[in-house]
Amino acid sequence: MSKRIAGPEIERLIQLLAKVPGLGPRSARRAALHLIKKKEQLFVPLTAAMGEAVEKVRVCSTCGNVDTSDPCTICTDPRREDSTLIVVEDVADLWALERAAAMNVRYHVLGGTLSPLDGIGPDDLNLKALTARVASGSVSEVILAVNATVEGQTTAHYITDQLSSFDVKVTRLAHGVPVGGELDYLDEGTLTAALKSRTAF
Repeated sequence: MSKRIAGPEIERLIQLLAKVPGLGPRSARRAALHLIKKKEQLFVPLTAAMGEAVEKVRVCSTCGNVDTSDPCTICTDPRREDSTLIVVEDVADLWALERAAAMNVRYHVLGGTLSPLDGIGPDDLNLKALTARVASGSVSEVILAVNATVEGQTTAHYITDQLSSFDVKVTRLAHGVPVGGELDYLDEGTLTAALKSRTAF
């Protein structure tokens, strides 16, 4: 049994920080100590920002993004192209695509992937809202930007089947060699996907 090194309040802070993705117990202890040392410059403003976020952050009823307004900033942006809809698994994927700034379009967050083994079926994802958005007639292309996992591909096939009765083009992200990647360092699955998805030069 490990010894307690600090008061219960600090121990609780460490335990909660350890639940944040990317932080284990050791990193959580370092983060907690850093926050305590920088109490006025960092800890107090962070606490205030988190309290404000708890009060104001909500899920967009249109696309599933998180923002302080509903509909979110992306959904209300008039400069975005309405005819293209990028479907992602999670808000983190949406943010990653936005950072890339490759397309100025609309998004739809599924909230996960189909996984029968984990008991996640179609009703557990934001799929009905996706079908409704396509049924409105303003969408001409749906880009499936799901992960190249078994669950991601299963979800992509399910969505393609669900949208087959609509006059909409369904595409998916290319899979294969990343920009700057060296063939010798890539796994066999990536190389196979790259060969199958080859394009004219």
